[in-house]
Amino acid sequence: MIIGVPKEIKNNENRVALTPAGAAELVKRGHEVYVQATAGMGSGFTDEEYVSAGAQMLPTIEDVYGKAEMIIKVKEPIEPEYELIREGQLLYTYFHFASSEALTNAMLRNKSVCLAYETVELPDRSLPLLVPMSEVAGRMSAQEGAKYLEKTYGGRGMLLGGVPGVHPAKVLIIGGGIVGTEAAKMAAGLGADVTIMDVSLKRMRYLDDIMPANVKTMMSNEFNIRQMVQDHDLIIGAVLIPGAKAPNLITRDMLKTMKPGTVLVDVAIDQGGCIETTHPTTHDEPTFVIDDVIHYSVANMPGAVPRTSTLALTNATLPHAIDLAEKGWKQACREDNSLKKGLNVVDGKVVYKGVAEAFGLTYYDVDSIL
Repeated sequence: MIIGVPKEIKNNENRVALTPAGAAELVKRGHEVYVQATAGMGSGFTDEEYVSAGAQMLPTIEDVYGKAEMIIKVKEPIEPEYELIREGQLLYTYFHFASSEALTNAMLRNKSVCLAYETVELPDRSLPLLVPMSEVAGRMSAQEGAKYLEKTYGGRGMLLGGVPGVHPAKVLIIGGGIVGTEAAKMAAGLGADVTIMDVSLKRMRYLDDIMPANVKTMMSNEFNIRQMVQDHDLIIGAVLIPGAKAPNLITRDMLKTMKPGTVLVDVAIDQGGCIETTHPTTHDEPTFVIDDVIHYSVANMPGAVPRTSTLALTNATLPHAIDLAEKGWKQACREDNSLKKGLNVVDGKVVYKGVAEAFGLTYYDVDSIL
């Protein structure tokens, strides 16, 4: 198969979808790998390393899309890429379709095959290609939240862990999945007073067992959220409904009950956000303020730590990339039900229910196109 790796062009996205080691694995199996020049530089991989691994370099993004049968990316295509994608071309990347009607319509129009990292799902309902970036984003959410609590950035001027004789900051995490767990580990490690809210008693029992004494659990519901946001300094939204738009659990009217300088970090922003007042921001302009509350909602948080993120992501995505290249996407998905669940849009049809429901589109059973 002919595989293309374009340079990411989303704002401050420094990750790359394939490392030189990954390119070598594909090349030794007889596949052709084309990498856009300087695509790996942001993650610390030189063009020379790719060439040594057997990949071929192409000068422009147009060249890569024009050559490849399968495109491997990190982030969803953005508008300048829409017209470069060909009918039947396989795109293997994060899409988060339910948060963008424009992206969904563009991929329906070009009749490409869109296999989304975030909806590849194992029988135990875990999301193996989302986990690595959820781990990074969860840890970063506490790190970024701690920074924006500093007065320099408009926060309350609080040190997350406090000092002897001074109470630590109070951190509220809504969602006890991978993001919430990693956020809690980081915040607790810095000495904060942490509460994780979730709707699953089973999950909260697990978290109660594994977390240190400065982490507590609480049932997530509207009444409890309204009470808790009033006296917490950092609030992290870590809610995920696979493939679907995140629910708004913190509403606009709740902001007025928060203390001035409270920091909100919405890690669910890729799926539309779980805080009503957030919208996607960039690493160039990561925050905005509403009602004296700081909102941080960067849509590609792991892009700020690209070396760590690229290595973590490609550890998970490469085995499936090899399967897709070896067998073709149809055969690979027929043989691997987990990979089949990654198909979202195929040949102008929506084959993932959460995406169809988000925009009122016709849903087609994925087995009908395999």
